[in-house]
Amino acid sequence: MAEEADKEDRTEDPTQRKLDEAAEKGDVPRSQEIGTFFVLSGFTLALLVAAGWSARESMLSLRAFLMNAHQIPSDGAAFMQVTRQGVLTGFMALGLPFAFILCAALVGALIQHKPLWTLDPLMPKFNRISPMAGAKRMFGKDAWINFAKGLAKTSLIGIVVWYTLWGEHDRLEAFAQMNVEALMPAALTLAVKLMGTVLALFAVIAIGDFVWQRFSWYQRQKMTKQELKDEYKNSEGNPEVKAKLRQIRAQRVRRRMMAAVPDATVIITNPTHFAVALRYEPGMAAPVCLAKGVDALALKIREVAGEHRVPIVENPPLARALYARVEIDAEIPVEHYQAVAEVIGYVLRLKGRRA
Repeated sequence: MAEEADKEDRTEDPTQRKLDEAAEKGDVPRSQEIGTFFVLSGFTLALLVAAGWSARESMLSLRAFLMNAHQIPSDGAAFMQVTRQGVLTGFMALGLPFAFILCAALVGALIQHKPLWTLDPLMPKFNRISPMAGAKRMFGKDAWINFAKGLAKTSLIGIVVWYTLWGEHDRLEAFAQMNVEALMPAALTLAVKLMGTVLALFAVIAIGDFVWQRFSWYQRQKMTKQELKDEYKNSEGNPEVKAKLRQIRAQRVRRRMMAAVPDATVIITNPTHFAVALRYEPGMAAPVCLAKGVDALALKIREVAGEHRVPIVENPPLARALYARVEIDAEIPVEHYQAVAEVIGYVLRLKGRRA
């Protein structure tokens, strides 16, 4: 019941990190039918390419052995020599077909997922020896689905094989009267035809099973809302900690701005909401923004400026525009040169009259 409830809670799509972790543990979508299809394809290719050659080599070796069997000594050394020769002949006859089948099996595995190197599936897990877990694997939903798939697959293949062979029943009767040399090509032709029909059916089965296995695997990787939140905290950081860090950075920026306000040439304000502190000296390319703020921070900038007798000029449109466009320690935009030049010129003339 607990596992069923847990599955019902897993309503969120898995993140890429969750999918990567599953792959690292060897949990990837894998269809046995894809592997079977490629093995059968390799076997069929071996029949087309190597079966004739293997059969001829085996027949020649066996014929030579039978024709000269009376000349072979009966001692142990001769027996070992005959055994080695038989093993070598068998390896030469079957090696090439097995190479085709092995390569096809590797392609069937690689086409589903890239190579993985992990020992996690080999590690002992005590829940595997639990009687309840074993009973669930044997009689659970997945077991019944696999049983139904196997039964349907066996039935379809049986029907296809019967239909194919029934169309060749006349030739099958003639096989009993053929000699070996005539029988081998005829049997090979029938085997290739039969395997071609089976492969066509297995292609449909393999594609359907692969789609089902990938869907089932994706459903298993789904996450609960709490797992999603926990992963976000682990990967992106705790939101509370990030908020605290932003607050600390803002405080540092504020202290640095307040320390720079006394060096400002002028404070441009929108009487109660915006304040921008600018600094300009002869030889500078353009005025630089030392500090800016809105509401409470703007009020603090004006207070510090008043304490250090920095001129404050009210120009609401210019204050709002500079606050929106200019960054701290950056030069003002070109489009505001004229307006700021008029303000700074007024301030410098004011300081000249005072002097």
